Amino acid sequence: MDGLNKPYFSAVSGLPLPVSGSPRFQSFDLLATLVAVVRTDGTVVFANAALEDALGISRRTIEGSQLPECFTEPLILQNALEGAGSNEFATLRYDAWLRRLNHEPVPVHVVVAQTDMPGEAIVELLPLEQQAKQDREERLIDQAQANKELIRNLAHEIKNPLGGIRGAAQLLQMEIDKDLSEYTQVIIHEADRLQTLVDRLLAPHRRPHLVGDVNIHEVCERVRSLILAEFPKGLRVMRDYDISIPEFRGDREQLIQAVLNIAHNAAQALAERMAAGDAQITFKTRIARQVTFGKQRYRLALELHVLDNGPGVPDSIKDRIFYPLVSGREGGSGLGLTLAQTFVQQHHGLIECESRPGRTDFKLLIPLP
Repeated sequence: MDGLNKPYFSAVSGLPLPVSGSPRFQSFDLLATLVAVVRTDGTVVFANAALEDALGISRRTIEGSQLPECFTEPLILQNALEGAGSNEFATLRYDAWLRRLNHEPVPVHVVVAQTDMPGEAIVELLPLEQQAKQDREERLIDQAQANKELIRNLAHEIKNPLGGIRGAAQLLQMEIDKDLSEYTQVIIHEADRLQTLVDRLLAPHRRPHLVGDVNIHEVCERVRSLILAEFPKGLRVMRDYDISIPEFRGDREQLIQAVLNIAHNAAQALAERMAAGDAQITFKTRIARQVTFGKQRYRLALELHVLDNGPGVPDSIKDRIFYPLVSGREGGSGLGLTLAQTFVQQHHGLIECESRPGRTDFKLLIPLP
């Protein structure tokens, strides 16, 4: 990346470039996307903090260098900037590979647009992996909101007639012969079962959000003890903790339930591995820096991974695992992950899943102060 080692002066005029603290450019530092303001000869006038992080090079080194040299095919950007300078187009888009110091090149979507200053352009870089991730996160958030409304409305519609059915069965039981009461008992039992299901659907929306100081490792240890108590044979629950993670404000019981739902699903999927004696679940905690999720950028976030060595999430439901009543296990209610996602989102966080045979990773992301 030789072009990144040129002096902090314009290659055209030899004059010092505008400083990065200029009020005209300061707002670009608030963006999660990678942005550079360049002269149409390719000289960088300004690079935002996200671009600095992505390249792994200081802003002072980037500014004054040749931006095309940061790409595996510099000529494409050079031609694009020349086109912008000669008013051949207002905006141009293309895909390219961005070179990074001591890292493999990363695929990006490049947007070159004119500014209101002659001989100047804005180059916006959208990492394709990041863009796909953001799109997926936005879908999860929209889906969770739609699920919440659907569940709440559906549960209320079921709850009212259910009480009537149960009451009618009880009255009928008092009027008929004892030999026939087993049929009314079936009705009452099934009505109670459905009532329990409805209560579980409504629980996250009824229960108040009790905020206090939360130590995520205390949450993990509580879940670990519950899982080992229920599955004492053939299962190891491993710890991989970053003990520097600070406490944060949250609802401890909700987070315990969210992690427990995920870990319990993992344990049930490990039945064959438990029989073989090599089933394993791992709780792994890390701090993520400068991350974007839920359409916001956070300086620090908690990453809690719940990993297992089971068969993986079936391909047929991979895209729907957070939908209510979707289960990959016969007899499953399909509510565990839906409720877990709801509880984590109430902490402004998100749950993601990556799965393949032999390794499933549920990652909980929660902002830290």
